[in-house]
Amino acid sequence: MDPVHRTVTPDPGNPAGLDYAAFLRDTLATQPHNLAAYVLTRSDGSQPPEQVWLKKAGPHLGAWRATLLGAVARLVRLEALRPVPNPGGRAAIHTEARRLAALHARGLRVPAVLAVQDDALLLRHLGEPGAPTKSLADELYDAARDQPAQVLPLWQQGLEAVGLVHDAGACLSQAFARNLVRCPDGVVGYVDFEDDPEAALPLLQCQVRDLMCYAHSSGLYLQETGHLKQARDAWQAWLAQRPEALQAQLRTGVARMGWMRRLPQDRSLGRDLLRARVAYDLMN
Repeated sequence: MDPVHRTVTPDPGNPAGLDYAAFLRDTLATQPHNLAAYVLTRSDGSQPPEQVWLKKAGPHLGAWRATLLGAVARLVRLEALRPVPNPGGRAAIHTEARRLAALHARGLRVPAVLAVQDDALLLRHLGEPGAPTKSLADELYDAARDQPAQVLPLWQQGLEAVGLVHDAGACLSQAFARNLVRCPDGVVGYVDFEDDPEAALPLLQCQVRDLMCYAHSSGLYLQETGHLKQARDAWQAWLAQRPEALQAQLRTGVARMGWMRRLPQDRSLGRDLLRARVAYDLMN
């Protein structure tokens, strides 16, 4: 998504230098899409340009979102994977603003909330103005195609990033590789917080859910590049350093997925089910 370039007038009376709330209010009325990026250049050149994202409230989604992982959760009675409430609309805007502020306060790399109102919020870009910040999923995809040797270290960096969130006493919303981004300084950041798993599950189960979602979204890249066994060994070594309660919950969840070992490891399953099959092999 190419950003829209705007020249803005600084606000000397505002500690931030710009009236972000006014920009949000004025721009929202004419923005056609739910999400758009803007590069803001101050008219007096007092500061470098900055990129922001304006996110509008989307349609109401209903109480639950169905997913393949949700179907697996129902099949094996695995609470950690059941879908969590995401009503969308204005409730999702307020949930995201609240969660981003809380994670930022814990020292985690998330987009700064610059302004928020009932139906929209304005976020700072996790990267250089005008330049995309790739998701970890995109980086894994590119590496699998062009630099297979980079897949394993990229995957390990993502796993460590999920662990940092847990070390801070928190959880992600959907810990898929597409919701982890590598910032220009190499630090992994976190995006997409429209739902709050802790509204439906205890924190420990939320953290198990994070790990299962990450394995589900990243394992296929490991399999396709021949790194699955190395990654499984790294997963087990990493997990051994985590709290015993987390290890026990995860072991229980993976054991309930044991029927997946009977499924073939090929694309005849369809990509979504194959992801779940490979995730089982990675975590087992």
